[in-house]
Amino acid sequence: MAFDSFSAFLVMEGHGPYVWVCYGVFVLLLAGMMFWSFRTHQDIYQICKRGYEQQSKVGQPKPKAPATFTRVEVSQD
Repeated sequence: MAFDSFSAFLVMEGHGPYVWVCYGVFVLLLAGMMFWSFRTHQDIYQICKRGYEQQSKVGQPKPKAPATFTRVEVSQD
């Protein structure tokens, strides 16, 4: 589709305001969804991080002693 001038392109034979409003709404919704997704991701990341930190501080069993290979005398009476 070819237009004679830039203003004709913006007006689009009377359909321009509808078209440009639709593009504007699309861009705003896309930006809003990206922002909301980023914030949700950050919130979930922080919740998981706090959970792992609490889990590592509380209720962690003491480390077991390393295995040893000492000889044990077994008596068979």
